[in-house]
Amino acid sequence: MFNRRQVLAGLAAGPLGLAGAAAQAAFPSHSIRLLVGYTAGGAVDLIARALGQPLQASLGQPVVVDNRPGAGTNVAIKTLIESPPDGHTLMLAANALAANVSLYHPAPYDIARDITPIAVVGRVPVVLAVAADSPSVTLQQFVATARAKPGTVNFASPGNGSTPHLAMELFARAAGIQLTHVPYKGGAQAITDALGGHVQSVAVNALEVLPHVKAGKMRVLGVMTPKRTAILPDVPTVAESGFPGFESSVWYMVVGPARMPPAVVERLHGDIEKAMASPELRDRLTSAGGELLPGPASAAARLLQDETARYGKLIREAGIKAD
Repeated sequence: MFNRRQVLAGLAAGPLGLAGAAAQAAFPSHSIRLLVGYTAGGAVDLIARALGQPLQASLGQPVVVDNRPGAGTNVAIKTLIESPPDGHTLMLAANALAANVSLYHPAPYDIARDITPIAVVGRVPVVLAVAADSPSVTLQQFVATARAKPGTVNFASPGNGSTPHLAMELFARAAGIQLTHVPYKGGAQAITDALGGHVQSVAVNALEVLPHVKAGKMRVLGVMTPKRTAILPDVPTVAESGFPGFESSVWYMVVGPARMPPAVVERLHGDIEKAMASPELRDRLTSAGGELLPGPASAAARLLQDETARYGKLIREAGIKAD
């Protein structure tokens, strides 16, 4: 039931104001579906579940994680944009949301037309690592070798168009070097082949290489977040290593379908910000070397717009295609 202040505010804003207030009052009326474009047990899935627990307490309705892997997250994104825009179907998206509109032809969706950015949750670093016996002890040495022998230095990644692949393509352009990409079907096999000397380096998220670093089998040459990561505190950032301003990380963002009522978006953003204060979510991100990124809803829209433009330019210039 509206109180007197809400009614007066709605009347002052006219019919649209009343409609927004009504939408907010009715939301949420049932459980929230949180789509994930990856299989259960992966990084995005684990973060979605860590977010869902405090979020459902704030919303007063169950938050159900719905894994819809396939086509580089396009299956989940299609499910999202075909859902009613009432706030009851959301998605925890990562960088693929911004990259896929350029990776796939024709574009599977239009971000400006089909997606409502709601809140950035956090980010984790992409790292460049080598086997412990690699002659490249520092990132500067790695770059010097690549400059001396263009095209002869390679790097493995979890696949064509993956965030680590795109991060390394961006780094190669920033460093003015030519690297050869060796795509795999996931980070585990890429790391195994880097350890075995079949590839010279590997780009993955920090958490995947951490056990091998602790065992003395791998060396991380650089992290691609703006700040050093707590799980590899002695490893410099790429920016610190002579490439100021360079940054490329895995980010996580809650989005919804287009045409969501602004009042519902505002409510969800506020509740997600509250959820980000939970120890479960903070611990999940920090254990992966990441950090939470609270901020206004406009920050999510700006990040998505900037990353879509950055990836689009890179994919066109480098001729990158999805697997």
